[in-house]
Amino acid sequence: MQITQSKSLFEKAKKYIPGGVNSPVRAFRAVGGDPIFIKRADGAFIYDEDDNSYIELINSWGPMILGHNHPMIKEAIVRALEFGTSYGAPTAKEVEIAELITRMVPSVEKVRMVNSGTEATMSAIRVARGYTGRDKFIKMEGHYHGHGDSFLISAGSGAITMGNPDSPGVTKGTAKDTLLAPYNDLDAIERLVAANKGEIAALILEPVPGNMGLVIPKEGYLQGLRNICTREGIVLIFDEVMTGFRLAKGGAQELFGVTPDMTTLGKIIGGGLPVGAYGGKKEIMEFVSPEGPVYQAGTLSGNPIAMAAGLTMLKHLNQNPQVYTTLNAIGDKLVKGFQTSLDRLGLNYTINHLGSMYSLFFTDQEVYDFESAKKSDTARFGKYFQSMLKRGVYLAPSQYESLFLSTVLTDDLVEKIIQANEESLKEIF
Repeated sequence: MQITQSKSLFEKAKKYIPGGVNSPVRAFRAVGGDPIFIKRADGAFIYDEDDNSYIELINSWGPMILGHNHPMIKEAIVRALEFGTSYGAPTAKEVEIAELITRMVPSVEKVRMVNSGTEATMSAIRVARGYTGRDKFIKMEGHYHGHGDSFLISAGSGAITMGNPDSPGVTKGTAKDTLLAPYNDLDAIERLVAANKGEIAALILEPVPGNMGLVIPKEGYLQGLRNICTREGIVLIFDEVMTGFRLAKGGAQELFGVTPDMTTLGKIIGGGLPVGAYGGKKEIMEFVSPEGPVYQAGTLSGNPIAMAAGLTMLKHLNQNPQVYTTLNAIGDKLVKGFQTSLDRLGLNYTINHLGSMYSLFFTDQEVYDFESAKKSDTARFGKYFQSMLKRGVYLAPSQYESLFLSTVLTDDLVEKIIQANEESLKEIF
């Protein structure tokens, strides 16, 4: 496999872009080698600048549920382009997609569109503080909520991959209001609440974390958080930027039957275009300007192109629940094949799997929080990544990322992935 064009582009990029990339994990620091520069994507495949093709299991970090470059989404974008690219003014599609989101997501009675998941989480915390009159909030170790200052404290994903989990530039004043707890540990939450009685505005978490690899909530954990937050007047925020509309029409909150006070969304509601949103109970969202005193604004919020793509995507998911049956079946088949290979090779590695999300952890221990995820053999994962890449399977370039499946993964493609996995495991051992 030749990647001369990618290598050349990376050398040039490093002259003009920090690290040669616009998002740190893309630099391949955690897996070795040079990053692959992508030229196009279609269906289950991406193609690099050297015209190599790869079966792709990132799907733009989640939103490409129906595969890349779907004709329906593309048509919606082309139609919207005929009328302009940005207005900075209200549009009918904003109203339509907001109404649809409130019908699909159990916790959302009102919603505000923004431009990224980071914007959504930053705004949600601000609104929760304004609503409660409190300053502190709880986040979980290893959960990633974007690159807002308050969240870059024991962040997962790129922060830990780059060996820099607590970013310089985050002030001590900001950090003191962020309280940390291990995921899947209700006792730790109880201790934090007791030590900061009446001071905690919000508790934010990924209900199903995907930024320290995929981790599953223990039985009763999410409901336990709900109970504590209700008792203490704390705003419970589910960050469903990854899981929203992917695990179910109503996201993880529908799947687990636990309704937060606020929800942050992204990716999928733009059909893959830059977008985000935060929403929740009516009485909380009415604190957002101009209806309330908490200010948040953005020229490109509700961008007409993103709204057209997202509305098309959400309508399809809402009207075709069989999408989730298909996704789950693909996930089940892939993970069963992986487990069979591990058993055949005598390897006791951990696979976490839920619906169309999964992670293969290079550890023989159960992975249920950030500390257990960090016991993975990241050096061996890097070798595995490169071995899969040369067999035409493109994974997330970090042990600490969930992988995402799409409906266009046929049985033949799933078998190819399973075969590549077994061959790669054989090679690195």
